[in-house]
Amino acid sequence: MDFLGVHFAGASRVIYFPVFLFFIWLFFKNFRRVKIVVARLVHFKNKKLLFGGFSVSKQRLKTWLLSLSLVLIFLALLQPQWGKKENTVVQEGRDLLIVLDISRSMLAQDLKPSRLEFTKLKIRNLLNKLSFERVGLMLFSGSAFLQCPMTSDYSAFLMFLDQVDVETIASGTTSIDKALQKSINVFSRISNRKNKLVLLATDGEDFSTQLKSVKRLAKEQDIKVIAWGIGTTDGAPVPKIDSYGRQVGHETEQDGTVAMTKLDEKKLKDLTEFLSGDYVKSTLNDSDLNRTVKFINKFEKEKFTDKKISMYEDQYPWLLGVAWIFLVLEWLL
Repeated sequence: MDFLGVHFAGASRVIYFPVFLFFIWLFFKNFRRVKIVVARLVHFKNKKLLFGGFSVSKQRLKTWLLSLSLVLIFLALLQPQWGKKENTVVQEGRDLLIVLDISRSMLAQDLKPSRLEFTKLKIRNLLNKLSFERVGLMLFSGSAFLQCPMTSDYSAFLMFLDQVDVETIASGTTSIDKALQKSINVFSRISNRKNKLVLLATDGEDFSTQLKSVKRLAKEQDIKVIAWGIGTTDGAPVPKIDSYGRQVGHETEQDGTVAMTKLDEKKLKDLTEFLSGDYVKSTLNDSDLNRTVKFINKFEKEKFTDKKISMYEDQYPWLLGVAWIFLVLEWLL
């Protein structure tokens, strides 16, 4: 909050104002009570005879000093700031490219409310457990495209993630080789990066035609893949969605039977084993996230570009200093 050119970083603490106001009211109430009691006990002409060391003016001054010290302490609590200075912040972390399957099988509801929405929530919770990592978002089905480039701005990343919904679903096919190839291309544009981490979130159903060759290329580029297995091995029907994004039954095979989609763990385990990564099956608790974070933390942090930021300077110590002087003066009087 800014007021008269002063930035109050602790503006939320204004809720304590009634407490300070109550004590100031007590100070003045006590002064008034003392003044009335003295007036009743002795005529003002005889005050010096009976109360030689007492002075109403002195009591008034003590009350004001106490009250002003409380006002200054309250203002200090609001953390006033003015005068900017530039600081250079060294950013360190790891690059993590999150590759999200958006094929129609991700609409299956063996994970609630759907595999896709379940995974989006998992990604959100993962960001809460990461520290200073840069993340990017890639979407894939039959093809792959970069939804959000590498960024340390998690708010911007989540904005792109929120845009992924039923209408984003492109096709019923899944091509992990296209996603992996696109990931290689993304990291090739980031120079001097030792660690290249890919988080592949998919149910493992795959119609790739060049997966073996792309896997070899990824291994040459030293790309590490963490695969999240989304779904259950029992499977679920694939919902059929109309042009308005509403479910209108289920997809069917050529023979008329309901199309089922199952988690293919073997394919994902083979992929992560070949690329020195880690396969993590999705769980209802945070054990999958904790395992993912543990794997990511094994890799050394690398320096990103230094960032210059302008910051206000805290000025509340001056207020506390003046408040302390007022309290000392009140004690001496």
